[in-house]
Amino acid sequence: MATEDKNRATAAAILPLVGGAANVSSVVHCMTRLRLGLRDRSLVDDEALKALPAVMGVVEDDTYQIVLGPGTVARVTPEFEQLVEEGRAAEPEPAHTTTADELAAQGAAIKAERKAKNATPFKLFLRKIANVFVPLIPALIGCGIIAGLNGLLVNLGWLTSVTPALAAMASGFMALIAVFVGYNTAKEFGGTPILGGAVAAIIVFPGVANIEAFGQKLSPGQGGVLGALGAAVLAVYVEKWCRRWVPEALDVLVTPTLTVLVSGLVTIFGLMYVAGEVSTAIGDFADWLLSNGGAGAGLVLGGFFLPLVMLGLHQALIPIHTTLIEQQGYTVLLPILAMAGAGQVGAALAVYLRLPRNESIRRTIKSALPAGLLGVGEPLIYGVSLPLGRPFITACVGGAFGGAFVGFFNQLGSAVGSTAIGPSGWALFPLLDGNHGLGTTIAIYAGGLLVGYLAGFVATYFFGFSKNLLAEFNVSQEPAASTVAATGAPAAPITDPAPEPARA
Repeated sequence: MATEDKNRATAAAILPLVGGAANVSSVVHCMTRLRLGLRDRSLVDDEALKALPAVMGVVEDDTYQIVLGPGTVARVTPEFEQLVEEGRAAEPEPAHTTTADELAAQGAAIKAERKAKNATPFKLFLRKIANVFVPLIPALIGCGIIAGLNGLLVNLGWLTSVTPALAAMASGFMALIAVFVGYNTAKEFGGTPILGGAVAAIIVFPGVANIEAFGQKLSPGQGGVLGALGAAVLAVYVEKWCRRWVPEALDVLVTPTLTVLVSGLVTIFGLMYVAGEVSTAIGDFADWLLSNGGAGAGLVLGGFFLPLVMLGLHQALIPIHTTLIEQQGYTVLLPILAMAGAGQVGAALAVYLRLPRNESIRRTIKSALPAGLLGVGEPLIYGVSLPLGRPFITACVGGAFGGAFVGFFNQLGSAVGSTAIGPSGWALFPLLDGNHGLGTTIAIYAGGLLVGYLAGFVATYFFGFSKNLLAEFNVSQEPAASTVAATGAPAAPITDPAPEPARA
């Protein structure tokens, strides 16, 4: 089957299982997940969705999230959107029965309960911030890989006539990243995107070098993405104030002018300096943390990253990563945090050996392991370790040891960083950079992964199962049976291995 046909078939298989086109209110995607806004959650067939070969798992948050994996999700989403539009055109007025109304009420109750637990103001704010930066990830990855290739060619002395062009390709986006951040911020916070981009563009304009604020000359780019974020948020509030008070006849002239003027002045004579100091402090603190904390800092970061992901608090790290990449050319935090995925892989291998009679869980692990090695951890988390309970904790132990390994070498002076955010596991190798050559950087990161695999395996094999847990799960099960955690939480149903789940 052609790739395009395969992607459309996947989309066509998903659509009826989420209630059809009439039940879909919004469609977006991130690096690995198709995120759907649903009108009636009760119309979703979770079990059938998880049984689809292309689906690695599902996650319910403020949106219903279907894990398809990197590459695949970007190709399936347009096909899904097209099918939704076609379905709406064919059924503009869907019929509602009494039973559907009852189910809708039930779905609304489930959704309300979920939101009450997860949609706190702080988490909603973090989600908005994440939504500003997530669309930038493909460009960060592409430019980061080009930067790594260019650095390798420069060190080898090859293609000297081409490397300047590669440098321009790699650096052009980062030179203007503040503009993109401003555009996305205004869009996310309810303003006019181009006005947010216009205000943020002030930060990177070379002419600001002639302006003095707080007794110091400004420098182009001062404040970086944090300054652009603050400037665009301010522009949104100024614009909204203008829309409310400026007469409609003058709105088209006055509102954009006042928005850029007021926000621009505050940005130049306030935000650029303040954001610059904050950005510098973030970079200094990251360097200090790993230079002095070393293994201890890595232990904490690697061990607690997955719980942060489960709580949705990891989104606060995205602007920090971006700031470090903008300042230093790479983020030293991401390779350490990536060790959390290594712990999951090691834990999954231990579960595989500890449950030799449970064909269902073993089949899930074999299916999800390739994706886990490439840094897509959801299938292993939601299909194996988290439902079982204790193996999730021992997987975090593996991540802690891997993080401690990488952090230790940072303390010794060998910084290991990533030139982009998004990928993890083996997929991070093309994006690695550091201060002691590519070979050393790769060796340290690979060593961290091996330590994470080993520690996660050992911790899970010896401490991940109680006698009761083994007695409950080390039994033969029907292939379609669901596992149930010791706490009573249902696991993802077990399906036949999906062919190459992490590839497009």
